[in-house]
Amino acid sequence: MTTPGGSSIDVVNIDQAAAWDGHEGDVWTEQADRYHRASRRIWKRFVDAELVGSTARVLDVGCGTGGPTRDIARVAANGEVTGIDLSTRMLELARERSAHDGLGNVTFVRGDAQVFSFEPGSLDVAMSSFGCMFFNDPVAAFTNIGGGLRSGGALALLAWRTLQENHWLMSLRDALAVGRELPVPPPDAPTPFALADPERVSTILESAGFDSVALEPIDESVELGVDASDALAFAKTMGVVEGLTHELDDQRRTEAMTNLANLFQTYETADGVLLGSAAWLITARKV
Repeated sequence: MTTPGGSSIDVVNIDQAAAWDGHEGDVWTEQADRYHRASRRIWKRFVDAELVGSTARVLDVGCGTGGPTRDIARVAANGEVTGIDLSTRMLELARERSAHDGLGNVTFVRGDAQVFSFEPGSLDVAMSSFGCMFFNDPVAAFTNIGGGLRSGGALALLAWRTLQENHWLMSLRDALAVGRELPVPPPDAPTPFALADPERVSTILESAGFDSVALEPIDESVELGVDASDALAFAKTMGVVEGLTHELDDQRRTEAMTNLANLFQTYETADGVLLGSAAWLITARKV
């Protein structure tokens, strides 16, 4: 696959590359601060788990604009952190912000982690903040990532639990349904919920050469805006909102946006617009 700059990389997750190195990646870059703020309470739980040491060699899979990567680089101040992602534009912002922050122990590379050539045994930790749910072949992907880990190295992932458990997403869907019955993503497809089933997660990771698989539930609020107006502006840029409204006529789109505005007003607090979420902190060890 050829990048916008003309260089070629090995990619097997073609649809994901098209999205993240296209419109989806552009939107996430433009809304980087809002996305970081949205999940910051969940991310704090990851940091508080102290899964990364000060000298660790770390890989951040699906690093995006690099917010978590930079946080981990500060933790692993005497180590090295590499972020990998499919999005050219998101990586550009990640590099800019890392340079601005004076982080000399961070490197960002564009690639598909399912097939990228990691140096064998070179990593202590492979981590991801909601970036590992989209592989076409998750066993192959985690096998490849595991090849970069030393024996006994750690895998640490944040991933969503089921759609039904995530109040924030169900609320968005309900607001946008406007009389329609909306489809539910299949559990084994490359969607945000591909790692929601604990049994499936264990099977994937054990098949990929990991053991000591554990899933810790995290129930924290997502912050969709500082107030209802800010949340509505953010929501209008989200892929889920675009996807659920692009076929609506003007009247039903207006109704859907009114529903969203009312939803955010309902959940507006002094700390922002907060709705419940349900995630996993998945950990495992390389055999």
